[in-house]
Amino acid sequence: MPSTSIHKTEYDTGAQSPLGVVRGQRKCYQFEDVPPETFAEFQAAFAMGRFFNGHIRNHFRYRLVGPAVD
Repeated sequence: MPSTSIHKTEYDTGAQSPLGVVRGQRKCYQFEDVPPETFAEFQAAFAMGRFFNGHIRNHFRYRLVGPAVD
């Protein structure tokens, strides 16, 4: 289901890179140490915003990396 709060995600399990999430007003965040299993559940979630708020936000260290670039 498309999300109104999550516009884009980026994650590379092979490179162990941080999870990139573009939210709300097109701000881009990187979340550190998100396990591949958590990302897979996030991608499969019926409500991505709800999953993000319950399982990622405030559970992993993150930083704002700037406005989103398409």
